[in-house]
Amino acid sequence: MDVLLVAVGGALGSVGRYWCSGLVARLFGESFPWGTVIVNIVGSFVIGLVAALALPEGRFLLPTNARLFLMFGICGGFTTFSSFSLQTLNLLRDGEWLLAGANVSLSLVLCLLATWLGLVAGVIVNR
Repeated sequence: MDVLLVAVGGALGSVGRYWCSGLVARLFGESFPWGTVIVNIVGSFVIGLVAALALPEGRFLLPTNARLFLMFGICGGFTTFSSFSLQTLNLLRDGEWLLAGANVSLSLVLCLLATWLGLVAGVIVNR
């Protein structure tokens, strides 16, 4: 049952990633992989929020299957390190060293910040 929950959540997350990154690409263009950056920031925030809300002292003690569905399934399917890696390598291949460095830096810093903000938001909700 756990595998099915992760699979369904992953499918939903993947469809959400496809829709969201496509929307961002249409709005901002495709010269820089903003869609992947935004998806990974949002996914990082959500996983941090769910992790904080699901703590034993949290307001929403989620059962294991709900955590699997949300964190491993939806968030795992929604965020995409493989796309980030390929887009960064493509930028490097095209000689876009500055954009490749910006992609790595923005993704690392903003995703860590988003995860931390999600945890902080969850702690605030838990009060």
